[in-house]
Amino acid sequence: MSLETIEIETGDAPRATVLLLHGLGADGRDFVPIAQELDLSRVGPVRFVFPNAPEMPVTINGGYVMPAWYDILGLDLTAREDERGLRASQAAIEALLARERARGVPANRIVLAGFSQGCAVALMTGLRHAERLAGIVGLSGYLPLAALTPAERHGANASTPVFMAHGRQDDVVPILGAMASRTALQALGHAVEWHDYAMGHSVCPEEIGDLNQWLLRVLAQA
Repeated sequence: MSLETIEIETGDAPRATVLLLHGLGADGRDFVPIAQELDLSRVGPVRFVFPNAPEMPVTINGGYVMPAWYDILGLDLTAREDERGLRASQAAIEALLARERARGVPANRIVLAGFSQGCAVALMTGLRHAERLAGIVGLSGYLPLAALTPAERHGANASTPVFMAHGRQDDVVPILGAMASRTALQALGHAVEWHDYAMGHSVCPEEIGDLNQWLLRVLAQA
């Protein structure tokens, strides 16, 4: 599965990449305005990559075809999971990570991020990636295939910083599920910076500010 992408570069010869995955039913344009609010000038030119998820029928939406990283089979997001779809998206994102390395950005200068469904794929892929990333960002989402994570995660990213943020009034991905994912990651020894906000299934200015500061730290250290 080859993905179309939208790309923004803040200068010539980018020294870092932020790969940001949108949520269910959206597309790569969804987070372009938010990325434009970030100020990462202290780390040099940055390439933002926004891939478009493939279109597929989504069970919970009556089989309606829409952009999705994997199928949603029911209201309980972790009771029945579309493992095949998740792994297909993981492979597609791995290909984008490889493309960034081929374009001269090493893995330790790449941040893999996602919102909602994109968060799930970012966490899943980042923890399993065979080279250390600069950081992994999960916004308003959860850790999929959690029971398989201990056996499948790669040691290269055992110490990679993780940023997780969630809305306390989220009625799409309840915050308790995100907190359970945070706890599972911490139990495995992952360093998780957690933030929650008075919002629903969305993004707020305070969150963007916190993410900006975190990105500056992890890209400065990489």
